[in-house]
Amino acid sequence: MAGGIVLLILLFVFLLRWKKKVKKRIGDPSLVKSLISSYSNKKFVLKLVFLIIAFGLGVVAVMNLRRPAADETSQRKGIDVVIALDVSKSMLAQDLPPNRLERAKQFINKLMVAMPDDRIGLVVFAGRAYLQMPLTTDYGAAQLYISSASPETVPLQGTVISEALHQSSNAFNTTERRFKTVVLISDGEDHDPETHIIPITLQAAAGSGIPTIIPNVTRSRRIPALPIRRPCRRPVSPGRKPI
Repeated sequence: MAGGIVLLILLFVFLLRWKKKVKKRIGDPSLVKSLISSYSNKKFVLKLVFLIIAFGLGVVAVMNLRRPAADETSQRKGIDVVIALDVSKSMLAQDLPPNRLERAKQFINKLMVAMPDDRIGLVVFAGRAYLQMPLTTDYGAAQLYISSASPETVPLQGTVISEALHQSSNAFNTTERRFKTVVLISDGEDHDPETHIIPITLQAAAGSGIPTIIPNVTRSRRIPALPIRRPCRRPVSPGRKPI
């Protein structure tokens, strides 16, 4: 801002010198005086002052200076939740109307309503797993990502739960001392060649402070009972009641 004000003053000085040169070129002082009889030096300087004030106020407005709010200065005490959402084609089954995927999205939206002060991330997976959205408190953006999740989001079909768990764990900031958890949402139709290491992965994540919660999104009774841990750290098996 100071540089802009200095530039305006230099332009003002240059303009004054230019006016003096023009007066000398005219030559006749009486003629010059009659031509500029309505001119006022005070008004000209006053215009410069107003211009500098307007420029300064404009710069301050662009800077958008604000006093830090109380919630911005205090340390956040929420938790970090990464949702691993299965978007394979089997999630389009309609045993849960309108289909498994839409029911899962409804569950995620209800979950966000219940945790307004927490950060949420999204991993989508089918034949591959991708971090769709890093941890954020922008629930508006989160809802857009969740609503757009579909089998077309992941070009390779299948269901690789182990890779989804790996991507979810990597989404957390290990240097932050916050409670972390993964919500794995899948219909359980796993095509992962590393299925045998899923229980080991779940237990390792729980041991490092990242428990995994697995809600059921199908009426099928063929879903394998994966050992998981709730935040209380007591081993439980996923319930069969659909979400």
